[in-house]
Amino acid sequence: MMTMWAMFALLTVLAILFVVVPFLRKESILTLDHDANAERIDIYHQRLEELNQDLNSQRIEQTVHDESILELKQRLYHELSPEKQLNSRGNNRIFALTGVAFTLAVSGVFYSFTGSQTQIENWYEAIDKLPEYGERAVMQQGEPLSQNELQAFALGLRTKLANSGDDAVAWMLLGRVAMSLNDYTMAKQAFDKALQMNPDNNNILVNYSQVLLVEGSETGMNQAASMLSKVLQSEPSNIDAISLLALIAYERKDWVEAKTAFEVLLSTMTDSDPRYSMISQRIAEIDGQLSDEKQQTIGEMTGPSLAVTVTLADNLTKSVPENATLFVFAKAIDGPKMPLAVEKLTDFNLPLMVTLDDSMAMMPNLKLSNFEQVVITARISVDNSVTISNGELEGQSEPITLTGSAQNHTVEISHVITSTGS
Repeated sequence: MMTMWAMFALLTVLAILFVVVPFLRKESILTLDHDANAERIDIYHQRLEELNQDLNSQRIEQTVHDESILELKQRLYHELSPEKQLNSRGNNRIFALTGVAFTLAVSGVFYSFTGSQTQIENWYEAIDKLPEYGERAVMQQGEPLSQNELQAFALGLRTKLANSGDDAVAWMLLGRVAMSLNDYTMAKQAFDKALQMNPDNNNILVNYSQVLLVEGSETGMNQAASMLSKVLQSEPSNIDAISLLALIAYERKDWVEAKTAFEVLLSTMTDSDPRYSMISQRIAEIDGQLSDEKQQTIGEMTGPSLAVTVTLADNLTKSVPENATLFVFAKAIDGPKMPLAVEKLTDFNLPLMVTLDDSMAMMPNLKLSNFEQVVITARISVDNSVTISNGELEGQSEPITLTGSAQNHTVEISHVITSTGS
Protein backbone atom coordinates (compact mmCIF):
# COMPACT_ATOMS: atom_id res chain seq x y z
CA MET A 1 0.00 0.00 0.00
CA MET A 2 2.96 2.34 0.63
CA THR A 3 3.92 1.94 -3.03
CA MET A 4 0.47 3.09 -4.09
CA TRP A 5 0.63 6.27 -1.97
CA ALA A 6 4.18 6.96 -3.23
CA MET A 7 2.86 6.88 -6.80
CA PHE A 8 0.05 9.24 -5.84
CA ALA A 9 2.58 11.66 -4.31
CA LEU A 10 4.78 11.53 -7.42
CA LEU A 11 1.85 12.28 -9.71
CA THR A 12 0.84 15.21 -7.49
CA VAL A 13 4.37 16.70 -7.63
CA LEU A 14 4.40 16.41 -11.41
CA ALA A 15 1.05 18.17 -11.63
CA ILE A 16 2.29 21.01 -9.38
CA LEU A 17 5.45 21.44 -11.45
CA PHE A 18 3.32 21.60 -14.57
CA VAL A 19 1.47 24.58 -13.05
CA VAL A 20 4.40 26.41 -11.40
CA VAL A 21 7.17 26.19 -14.04
CA PRO A 22 5.58 28.67 -16.49
CA PHE A 23 5.50 31.34 -13.78
CA LEU A 24 9.13 30.73 -12.85
CA ARG A 25 10.24 30.96 -16.47
CA LYS A 26 8.39 34.25 -16.91
CA GLU A 27 10.11 35.83 -13.92
CA SER A 28 13.55 35.01 -15.33
CA ILE A 29 12.69 36.95 -18.49
CA LEU A 30 11.82 40.05 -16.43
CA THR A 31 15.35 40.45 -14.98
CA LEU A 32 16.66 43.95 -16.01
CA ASP A 33 19.85 46.08 -16.13
CA HIS A 34 19.09 49.44 -14.38
CA ASP A 35 22.07 51.23 -16.11
CA ALA A 36 20.52 50.41 -19.47
CA ASN A 37 17.32 52.21 -18.45
CA ALA A 38 19.29 55.32 -17.40
CA GLU A 39 21.09 55.34 -20.73
CA ARG A 40 17.80 55.13 -22.62
CA ILE A 41 16.48 58.14 -20.67
CA ASP A 42 19.59 60.19 -21.51
CA ILE A 43 19.19 59.35 -25.18
CA TYR A 44 15.55 60.44 -24.99
CA HIS A 45 16.45 63.88 -23.55
CA GLN A 46 19.24 64.33 -26.07
CA ARG A 47 16.91 63.52 -28.96
CA LEU A 48 14.26 65.84 -27.52
CA GLU A 49 16.76 68.73 -27.40
CA GLU A 50 17.74 68.08 -31.01
CA LEU A 51 14.11 68.26 -32.08
CA ASN A 52 13.65 71.57 -30.28
CA GLN A 53 16.71 72.98 -32.03
CA ASP A 54 15.42 71.84 -35.41
CA LEU A 55 12.09 73.49 -34.71
CA ASN A 56 13.72 76.75 -33.62
CA SER A 57 15.88 76.83 -36.71
CA GLN A 58 12.78 76.04 -38.76
CA ARG A 59 14.29 72.88 -40.28
CA ILE A 60 11.11 71.00 -39.31
CA GLU A 61 7.56 72.12 -38.96
CA GLN A 62 5.57 72.16 -35.72
CA THR A 63 3.48 69.17 -36.79
CA VAL A 64 6.53 67.01 -37.50
CA HIS A 65 8.03 68.17 -34.22
CA ASP A 66 4.98 67.13 -32.23
CA GLU A 67 4.73 63.74 -33.98
CA SER A 68 8.43 63.06 -33.39
CA ILE A 69 8.11 63.85 -29.67
CA LEU A 70 5.10 61.54 -29.40
CA GLU A 71 7.03 58.75 -31.13
CA LEU A 72 9.99 59.29 -28.77
CA LYS A 73 7.79 59.04 -25.74
CA GLN A 74 6.15 55.84 -26.99
CA ARG A 75 9.53 54.25 -27.79
CA LEU A 76 10.86 55.17 -24.36
CA TYR A 77 7.74 53.81 -22.75
CA HIS A 78 8.15 50.44 -24.42
CA GLU A 79 11.86 50.28 -23.69
CA LEU A 80 11.28 51.14 -20.03
CA SER A 81 8.13 48.91 -19.60
CA PRO A 82 10.07 45.94 -18.13
CA GLU A 83 11.10 48.18 -15.29
CA LYS A 84 7.46 48.69 -14.47
CA GLN A 85 6.93 44.92 -14.56
CA LEU A 86 9.61 44.27 -11.98
CA ASN A 87 6.95 44.61 -9.33
CA SER A 88 5.03 41.66 -10.87
CA ARG A 89 7.56 39.19 -9.39
CA GLY A 90 5.59 39.05 -6.17
CA ASN A 91 2.34 38.64 -8.13
CA ASN A 92 3.82 35.65 -10.00
CA ARG A 93 4.50 33.89 -6.72
CA ILE A 94 0.91 34.45 -5.68
CA PHE A 95 -0.29 33.08 -9.03
CA ALA A 96 1.98 30.02 -8.64
CA LEU A 97 0.76 29.32 -5.11
CA THR A 98 -2.83 29.81 -6.22
CA GLY A 99 -2.27 27.35 -9.08
CA VAL A 100 -0.79 24.79 -6.69
CA ALA A 101 -3.73 25.14 -4.30
CA PHE A 102 -6.20 24.89 -7.17
CA THR A 103 -4.48 21.76 -8.54
CA LEU A 104 -4.54 20.05 -5.16
CA ALA A 105 -8.17 21.00 -4.52
CA VAL A 106 -9.43 19.89 -7.94
CA SER A 107 -7.42 16.63 -7.79
CA GLY A 108 -8.72 15.87 -4.30
CA VAL A 109 -12.37 16.52 -5.18
CA PHE A 110 -12.13 14.61 -8.49
CA TYR A 111 -10.48 11.58 -6.88
CA SER A 112 -12.95 11.52 -3.99
CA PHE A 113 -15.82 11.17 -6.47
CA THR A 114 -14.24 8.98 -9.15
CA GLY A 115 -11.30 7.25 -7.47
CA SER A 116 -11.15 3.67 -6.19
CA GLN A 117 -9.42 4.37 -2.91
CA THR A 118 -12.11 2.52 -0.94
CA GLN A 119 -11.86 -0.57 -3.12
CA ILE A 120 -8.06 -0.49 -2.94
CA GLU A 121 -8.15 -0.20 0.84
CA ASN A 122 -10.62 -3.10 1.01
CA TRP A 123 -8.33 -5.13 -1.25
CA TYR A 124 -5.32 -4.65 1.03
CA GLU A 125 -7.48 -5.33 4.07
CA ALA A 126 -8.70 -8.59 2.48
CA ILE A 127 -5.10 -9.68 1.91
CA ASP A 128 -4.15 -8.84 5.50
CA LYS A 129 -7.16 -10.69 6.95
CA LEU A 130 -6.90 -13.77 4.71
CA PRO A 131 -5.62 -16.05 7.55
CA GLU A 132 -8.41 -14.85 9.85
CA TYR A 133 -11.08 -15.45 7.23
CA GLY A 134 -9.65 -18.91 6.57
CA GLU A 135 -9.88 -19.87 10.25
CA ARG A 136 -13.45 -18.63 10.53
CA ALA A 137 -14.58 -20.29 7.31
CA VAL A 138 -12.72 -23.61 7.45
CA MET A 139 -11.99 -24.17 11.12
CA GLN A 140 -15.36 -22.72 12.23
CA GLN A 141 -13.61 -20.43 14.73
CA GLY A 142 -15.37 -17.22 15.71
CA GLU A 143 -18.38 -15.65 14.03
CA PRO A 144 -19.51 -16.94 10.63
CA LEU A 145 -18.39 -14.80 7.71
CA SER A 146 -20.85 -12.16 6.55
CA GLN A 147 -21.64 -11.62 2.87
CA ASN A 148 -19.13 -8.76 2.61
CA GLU A 149 -16.47 -10.82 4.39
CA LEU A 150 -17.08 -13.73 2.00
CA GLN A 151 -16.50 -11.37 -0.93
CA ALA A 152 -13.31 -10.11 0.74
CA PHE A 153 -12.21 -13.72 1.37
CA ALA A 154 -12.72 -14.55 -2.33
CA LEU A 155 -10.74 -11.45 -3.33
CA GLY A 156 -7.90 -12.41 -0.98
CA LEU A 157 -7.81 -15.97 -2.31
CA ARG A 158 -7.68 -14.77 -5.93
CA THR A 159 -4.84 -12.42 -5.04
CA LYS A 160 -2.96 -15.23 -3.28
CA LEU A 161 -3.38 -17.51 -6.30
CA ALA A 162 -2.26 -14.76 -8.67
CA ASN A 163 0.86 -14.00 -6.61
CA SER A 164 1.82 -17.45 -5.35
CA GLY A 165 0.79 -19.71 -8.21
CA ASP A 166 -1.61 -22.66 -8.24
CA ASP A 167 -2.61 -24.26 -4.94
CA ALA A 168 -5.24 -27.04 -4.93
CA VAL A 169 -6.44 -26.20 -1.41
CA ALA A 170 -6.77 -22.49 -2.23
CA TRP A 171 -8.70 -23.28 -5.42
CA MET A 172 -11.06 -25.57 -3.49
CA LEU A 173 -11.62 -22.88 -0.84
CA LEU A 174 -12.32 -20.34 -3.58
CA GLY A 175 -14.87 -22.71 -5.09
CA ARG A 176 -16.64 -23.15 -1.74
CA VAL A 177 -16.69 -19.39 -1.13
CA ALA A 178 -18.06 -18.82 -4.62
CA MET A 179 -20.84 -21.33 -3.86
CA SER A 180 -21.73 -19.34 -0.73
CA LEU A 181 -21.88 -16.21 -2.90
CA ASN A 182 -24.10 -18.03 -5.47
CA ASP A 183 -21.44 -17.45 -8.12
CA TYR A 184 -21.60 -20.94 -9.62
CA THR A 185 -19.58 -20.07 -12.72
CA MET A 186 -16.58 -19.04 -10.61
CA ALA A 187 -17.14 -22.08 -8.36
CA LYS A 188 -16.99 -24.50 -11.32
CA GLN A 189 -13.86 -22.82 -12.67
CA ALA A 190 -12.19 -23.03 -9.25
CA PHE A 191 -13.06 -26.71 -8.76
CA ASP A 192 -11.88 -27.49 -12.29
CA LYS A 193 -8.48 -26.00 -11.39
CA ALA A 194 -8.38 -27.96 -8.13
CA LEU A 195 -9.26 -31.25 -9.87
CA GLN A 196 -6.56 -30.73 -12.49
CA MET A 197 -3.98 -30.69 -9.68
CA ASN A 198 -5.58 -33.34 -7.47
CA PRO A 199 -8.07 -35.47 -9.48
CA ASP A 200 -8.58 -38.10 -6.73
CA ASN A 201 -9.40 -35.72 -3.86
CA ASN A 202 -12.80 -36.77 -2.50
CA ASN A 203 -13.52 -33.39 -0.88
CA ILE A 204 -13.09 -31.63 -4.21
CA LEU A 205 -15.25 -34.20 -6.00
CA VAL A 206 -18.06 -33.89 -3.44
CA ASN A 207 -18.00 -30.08 -3.46
CA TYR A 208 -17.90 -29.97 -7.25
CA SER A 209 -20.89 -32.34 -7.35
CA GLN A 210 -22.86 -29.92 -5.17
CA VAL A 211 -22.28 -27.12 -7.70
CA LEU A 212 -23.39 -29.35 -10.57
CA LEU A 213 -26.55 -30.35 -8.69
CA VAL A 214 -27.45 -26.72 -8.03
CA GLU A 215 -26.92 -26.01 -11.72
CA GLY A 216 -29.62 -28.63 -12.38
CA SER A 217 -28.85 -29.59 -16.00
CA GLU A 218 -29.06 -33.23 -17.08
CA THR A 219 -25.42 -33.15 -18.16
CA GLY A 220 -24.40 -31.70 -14.81
CA MET A 221 -26.34 -34.33 -12.88
CA ASN A 222 -24.74 -37.13 -14.89
CA GLN A 223 -21.29 -35.67 -14.23
CA ALA A 224 -22.08 -35.31 -10.53
CA ALA A 225 -23.28 -38.91 -10.32
CA SER A 226 -20.05 -40.08 -11.96
CA MET A 227 -17.94 -38.09 -9.50
CA LEU A 228 -19.87 -39.37 -6.48
CA SER A 229 -19.59 -42.96 -7.68
CA LYS A 230 -15.82 -42.44 -7.86
CA VAL A 231 -15.86 -41.16 -4.26
CA LEU A 232 -17.83 -44.17 -3.01
CA GLN A 233 -15.45 -46.58 -4.73
CA SER A 234 -12.62 -45.36 -2.52
CA GLU A 235 -14.74 -44.38 0.49
CA PRO A 236 -18.01 -46.38 0.60
CA SER A 237 -19.18 -44.78 3.84
CA ASN A 238 -18.83 -41.17 2.70
CA ILE A 239 -22.09 -39.71 4.01
CA ASP A 240 -21.88 -36.55 1.90
CA ALA A 241 -21.54 -38.58 -1.29
CA ILE A 242 -24.41 -40.89 -0.31
CA SER A 243 -26.71 -37.96 0.49
CA LEU A 244 -25.94 -36.26 -2.84
CA LEU A 245 -26.55 -39.51 -4.74
CA ALA A 246 -29.86 -39.80 -2.92
CA LEU A 247 -30.81 -36.32 -4.13
CA ILE A 248 -29.80 -37.18 -7.70
CA ALA A 249 -31.91 -40.35 -7.65
CA TYR A 250 -34.82 -38.39 -6.16
CA GLU A 251 -34.60 -35.73 -8.90
CA ARG A 252 -34.54 -38.47 -11.53
CA LYS A 253 -37.51 -40.17 -9.86
CA ASP A 254 -35.50 -43.34 -9.43
CA TRP A 255 -37.46 -44.18 -6.30
CA VAL A 256 -35.82 -47.51 -5.49
CA GLU A 257 -32.28 -46.13 -5.56
CA ALA A 258 -33.34 -42.96 -3.74
CA LYS A 259 -35.02 -44.95 -0.97
CA THR A 260 -31.96 -47.17 -0.55
CA ALA A 261 -29.64 -44.16 -0.25
CA PHE A 262 -31.91 -42.34 2.20
CA GLU A 263 -32.22 -45.47 4.34
CA VAL A 264 -28.42 -45.69 4.49
CA LEU A 265 -28.30 -42.06 5.63
CA LEU A 266 -31.01 -42.66 8.22
CA SER A 267 -29.07 -45.58 9.68
CA THR A 268 -26.15 -43.26 10.47
CA MET A 269 -28.29 -40.85 12.51
CA THR A 270 -29.95 -40.84 15.90
CA ASP A 271 -33.51 -39.77 16.62
CA SER A 272 -32.21 -36.50 18.07
CA ASP A 273 -30.56 -35.47 14.82
CA PRO A 274 -32.60 -32.62 13.27
CA ARG A 275 -32.23 -34.26 9.84
CA TYR A 276 -33.71 -37.56 11.03
CA SER A 277 -37.32 -36.43 10.78
CA MET A 278 -36.82 -34.82 7.37
CA ILE A 279 -35.22 -37.94 5.88
CA SER A 280 -37.92 -40.16 7.42
CA GLN A 281 -40.56 -38.03 5.74
CA ARG A 282 -38.69 -38.25 2.46
CA ILE A 283 -38.59 -42.07 2.70
CA ALA A 284 -42.32 -42.13 3.45
CA GLU A 285 -42.92 -39.95 0.40
CA ILE A 286 -40.87 -42.32 -1.77
CA ASP A 287 -42.86 -45.30 -0.42
CA GLY A 288 -46.00 -43.49 -1.55
CA GLN A 289 -44.53 -42.99 -5.02
CA LEU A 290 -43.54 -46.65 -5.26
CA SER A 291 -47.04 -47.69 -4.17
CA ASP A 292 -48.63 -45.45 -6.79
CA GLU A 293 -46.39 -46.89 -9.51
CA LYS A 294 -47.25 -50.42 -8.42
CA GLN A 295 -50.97 -49.69 -8.54
CA GLN A 296 -50.55 -48.08 -11.95
CA THR A 297 -48.68 -51.14 -13.23
CA ILE A 298 -51.37 -53.44 -11.90
CA GLY A 299 -54.00 -51.26 -13.56
CA GLU A 300 -52.19 -51.48 -16.88
CA MET A 301 -51.97 -55.28 -16.62
CA THR A 302 -55.67 -56.10 -16.29
CA GLY A 303 -55.45 -58.29 -19.40
CA PRO A 304 -54.22 -61.89 -19.51
CA SER A 305 -50.75 -62.69 -18.17
CA LEU A 306 -48.75 -65.81 -19.03
CA ALA A 307 -45.98 -66.92 -16.66
CA VAL A 308 -43.87 -69.19 -18.88
CA THR A 309 -41.21 -71.53 -17.47
CA VAL A 310 -38.71 -72.36 -20.22
CA THR A 311 -36.73 -75.62 -19.91
CA LEU A 312 -34.19 -77.41 -22.11
CA ALA A 313 -34.24 -81.11 -22.98
CA ASP A 314 -31.26 -82.96 -21.52
CA ASN A 315 -30.10 -84.23 -24.92
CA LEU A 316 -29.77 -80.64 -26.20
CA THR A 317 -27.59 -79.26 -23.40
CA LYS A 318 -24.42 -79.41 -25.51
CA SER A 319 -26.22 -78.12 -28.60
CA VAL A 320 -26.75 -74.57 -27.31
CA PRO A 321 -24.60 -72.29 -29.51
CA GLU A 322 -22.29 -69.65 -28.09
CA ASN A 323 -23.60 -66.06 -27.89
CA ALA A 324 -27.11 -67.37 -28.42
CA THR A 325 -30.31 -65.34 -28.00
CA LEU A 326 -33.49 -66.68 -26.39
CA PHE A 327 -36.86 -65.62 -27.81
CA VAL A 328 -40.10 -66.44 -25.98
CA PHE A 329 -43.25 -65.30 -27.76
CA ALA A 330 -46.95 -65.97 -28.06
CA LYS A 331 -48.85 -66.16 -31.37
CA ALA A 332 -52.59 -66.32 -31.98
CA ILE A 333 -53.83 -69.65 -33.31
CA ASP A 334 -56.43 -67.96 -35.48
CA GLY A 335 -54.81 -64.69 -36.28
CA PRO A 336 -51.78 -62.92 -37.80
CA LYS A 337 -48.34 -64.47 -37.90
CA MET A 338 -46.89 -61.53 -35.96
CA PRO A 339 -46.27 -62.34 -32.26
CA LEU A 340 -48.67 -60.83 -29.72
CA ALA A 341 -46.01 -60.60 -26.96
CA VAL A 342 -42.24 -61.13 -27.15
CA GLU A 343 -39.44 -61.47 -24.59
CA LYS A 344 -35.83 -61.37 -25.85
CA LEU A 345 -32.87 -62.42 -23.65
CA THR A 346 -29.22 -62.33 -24.66
CA ASP A 347 -27.89 -63.49 -21.29
CA PHE A 348 -29.79 -66.49 -19.90
CA ASN A 349 -29.48 -69.79 -18.10
CA LEU A 350 -32.16 -72.46 -18.44
CA PRO A 351 -34.52 -73.18 -16.85
CA LEU A 352 -35.96 -69.71 -16.34
CA MET A 353 -39.30 -67.93 -16.12
CA VAL A 354 -40.60 -65.05 -18.22
CA THR A 355 -43.94 -63.25 -18.19
CA LEU A 356 -45.88 -62.36 -21.33
CA ASP A 357 -48.68 -59.74 -21.15
CA ASP A 358 -50.29 -56.87 -23.07
CA SER A 359 -47.46 -54.47 -22.22
CA MET A 360 -45.19 -56.51 -24.53
CA ALA A 361 -47.37 -56.12 -27.62
CA MET A 362 -45.56 -55.12 -30.81
CA MET A 363 -48.62 -53.24 -32.13
CA PRO A 364 -51.50 -51.66 -30.16
CA ASN A 365 -54.21 -53.74 -31.91
CA LEU A 366 -52.24 -57.00 -31.68
CA LYS A 367 -52.10 -58.01 -28.04
CA LEU A 368 -53.06 -61.03 -25.96
CA SER A 369 -56.35 -59.62 -24.71
CA ASN A 370 -57.67 -59.38 -28.28
CA PHE A 371 -57.48 -63.16 -28.91
CA GLU A 372 -58.84 -66.29 -27.29
CA GLN A 373 -56.17 -68.94 -28.04
CA VAL A 374 -52.39 -68.73 -28.42
CA VAL A 375 -49.32 -70.94 -28.76
CA ILE A 376 -46.15 -70.10 -26.86
CA THR A 377 -42.82 -70.69 -28.62
CA ALA A 378 -39.35 -70.69 -27.05
CA ARG A 379 -36.47 -70.53 -29.52
CA ILE A 380 -32.70 -70.30 -29.05
CA SER A 381 -31.44 -68.28 -32.01
CA VAL A 382 -27.90 -68.41 -33.40
CA ASP A 383 -27.99 -65.05 -35.16
CA ASN A 384 -29.86 -62.67 -32.81
CA SER A 385 -32.84 -62.68 -35.19
CA VAL A 386 -36.35 -64.03 -34.68
CA THR A 387 -36.28 -65.42 -38.22
CA ILE A 388 -35.93 -69.22 -38.28
CA SER A 389 -32.48 -70.59 -39.20
CA ASN A 390 -31.04 -74.11 -39.39
CA GLY A 391 -29.37 -75.27 -36.19
CA GLU A 392 -31.61 -73.28 -33.86
CA LEU A 393 -33.32 -74.96 -30.90
CA GLU A 394 -37.04 -74.64 -30.38
CA GLY A 395 -40.02 -75.83 -28.33
CA GLN A 396 -43.74 -75.05 -28.38
CA SER A 397 -46.66 -75.33 -25.98
CA GLU A 398 -50.04 -76.85 -26.63
CA PRO A 399 -52.80 -74.40 -27.60
CA ILE A 400 -53.63 -72.20 -24.61
CA THR A 401 -57.03 -70.64 -23.98
CA LEU A 402 -56.64 -67.19 -22.43
CA THR A 403 -58.79 -66.60 -19.34
CA GLY A 404 -58.02 -62.94 -18.66
CA SER A 405 -56.06 -63.74 -15.50
CA ALA A 406 -52.54 -64.96 -14.69
CA GLN A 407 -51.71 -68.42 -16.01
CA ASN A 408 -48.64 -70.64 -15.57
CA HIS A 409 -47.28 -72.76 -18.41
CA THR A 410 -44.10 -74.67 -19.21
CA VAL A 411 -42.39 -74.84 -22.59
CA GLU A 412 -39.58 -77.30 -23.18
CA ILE A 413 -37.03 -76.63 -25.93
CA SER A 414 -36.92 -80.14 -27.33
CA HIS A 415 -35.69 -80.21 -30.93
CA VAL A 416 -33.18 -78.74 -33.38
CA ILE A 417 -34.44 -76.97 -36.48
CA THR A 418 -32.87 -78.76 -39.43
CA SER A 419 -34.90 -77.20 -42.23
CA THR A 420 -36.44 -73.74 -42.36
CA GLY A 421 -39.42 -75.32 -43.92
CA SER A 422 -40.12 -77.61 -40.95
